[in-house]
This record gives sequence, structure tokens and C-alpha cells, in this order.
Amino acid sequence: MLQNWPTEERPREKLLRHGAASLSDAELLAIFLRTGVKGCNVVELSRNLLTAFGSIGQLYQADEQSFCQHNGLGRAKYVQLQACLEMAKRYLREQVSESPAMTSSNATKQYLMAELGTEKYEVFGVLLLNSQHQIIRFERLFTGTIDAAAVYPRVVVEQVLKANAAAVVLTHNHPSGCPNASDADRFITQKLISALKLIDVRVLDHIIVAGRNSYSFAEHGEL
Repeated sequence: MLQNWPTEERPREKLLRHGAASLSDAELLAIFLRTGVKGCNVVELSRNLLTAFGSIGQLYQADEQSFCQHNGLGRAKYVQLQACLEMAKRYLREQVSESPAMTSSNATKQYLMAELGTEKYEVFGVLLLNSQHQIIRFERLFTGTIDAAAVYPRVVVEQVLKANAAAVVLTHNHPSGCPNASDADRFITQKLISALKLIDVRVLDHIIVAGRNSYSFAEHGEL
């Protein structure tokens, strides 16, 4: 039983002593779940669930039916987990919105990873920015297959004009888990830069999200 563990090894006490970053994925999930099931304490249950789903990201990504079929989980836990995910997204959105996107590039990447990091299919979106490079809103524009999404510059330009944006950050995810830019990614980036330049809108970056990793075109000198 967890009560028999040394105090400093229990997830809640460990968090209070050393901070949330000191906890493993299983320990963080154990705090969320709160209780185990018969014959299995909450940390063991968490490890079993992470093994079954594959990762925290896959757990977040699971639909209600597949989530609830696992022992120790149910509709209430599903609702709580989705609420936690949405709160995290809104917190990161606030962090990004409080300062210009390019002076808070890490916060921008963290926000985009929260938005797209667990998507099963490739999604292309754009952060629409005002003249001070503060976020107007985030728009998901195209959804594709596991490894590709068709991107149409005309649609991007229409959304930029509709929002009266002065600059943008392009973004898409790689469900494969590899954040590196492909030749196709570079081609569409240059195509969008050219299209948006005609309406005097600057592309500040193109950020590729792959789970917990990301690739910035601006940081790699590719814009």
C-alpha cells in the first residue's frame, strides 16, 4: 500500500518538497487519479495505464470510450482530465498573449505543443498577430492524414485579412514524432511567405510540433 511507502517517496509529498518537475509521468498521473484499485496502489495503476496507452499524450488523446474501458478510469476521470488539458492550454494562451510572440518564443512553442502535440493527424494552423506582434487568435486551417495536410495559400490569406493581422506564426504538427522540417515544409513556407508579402504581412516563424519537441524555422535561419 502507498501508505507504507517512505513519506519522501509518495507523489504528493514529493511534489510539495521538490516541485512538480521532480515527478515522473506515473507519479503525476497518480496524483490526478488519487486512488488505486483492489490489489494495485495508485502509482502501480498509473504505470499500468501509461504502459497500456503508451504515454501521457496518448492518454490525453484517447476518446471517452477507449479511456473508460480501462480499470480505474471512468467518465468522471475522463471529464477531469479533459478539463485539466483545457486549463493548461488556456494558461499557456494567456502567457503568450501577455507579451509579443517573438519575445516569448518558448511560451509560444509551449502553447502550440499543447494545442497540436497530441493530434493523431497533421493539422496546419496560424497564430494571427497584431502590429505589436501580440496574438489576436489561433486558427486551425487544414487537417490531413497521418503524415500530410494540404495547405492552400488563398485560404491563409483570407483568414489573415479577416483578422486584420499584421504578422503571423505558421505552425503544423508531425504525428510521427520527428520535428525536423521536410522539403515539402520548406516549400509551403516559402510559398506562404511570398503570398503574405503581397498584402504586407510578415511571417515571423513556422513552428513544427512533434509531441513534446518542436522545430523553429526562425531559430534555424530558414526564413
